[in-house]
Amino acid sequence: MMHWKRNLPNYLTYLRIAVIPALVLVFFLQGEWSYYLSTFLFFIAGVSDWLDGYLARTWQVQSNLGRFLDPIADKLLVATALLLLVKADRADLLPAIAIVCREILVSGLREFLAEIRVSVPVSKLAKFKTAAQMLAIGCLLLGAGGPEWLHSESLGRFLLWLAALLTLVTGYAYLRTGLKHMD
Repeated sequence: MMHWKRNLPNYLTYLRIAVIPALVLVFFLQGEWSYYLSTFLFFIAGVSDWLDGYLARTWQVQSNLGRFLDPIADKLLVATALLLLVKADRADLLPAIAIVCREILVSGLREFLAEIRVSVPVSKLAKFKTAAQMLAIGCLLLGAGGPEWLHSESLGRFLLWLAALLTLVTGYAYLRTGLKHMD
């Protein structure tokens, strides 16, 4: 298999990490176009997250580096976006804290469980949580720049609270699974 094809999923993960400082820079620029550009950058990062996993599985080119970096890139992107939105008063603090804390908890649990060779598959509810969270962040980044019919700020806040609720439910399920394996 060609070198670039074998490494493309990792390159997409690098892209997602590189988008983070660009997102921060664009977020603080003045002008309505900054809403669109920050949303576009977040969208590109989200698509790269899906695409790198899809390609790695389809081409059977999963790597240890990819398994390590992919979840870190996701969490850095989400945490950065949420911090920016809370700082600009475009997102509520409480659901943002719940989401970030759950991500840290699940990362720690997955690391612990991996050490004792216990795999915890991602549940359908957790996938729905991720979808709600990513849509919420996209809507909140679009904010006042969105079309009036979308009500992107209200929709984003609603979806963020929904994601936070699902975060608590799925986080508890992961914790309950992890506790079964602790002394």
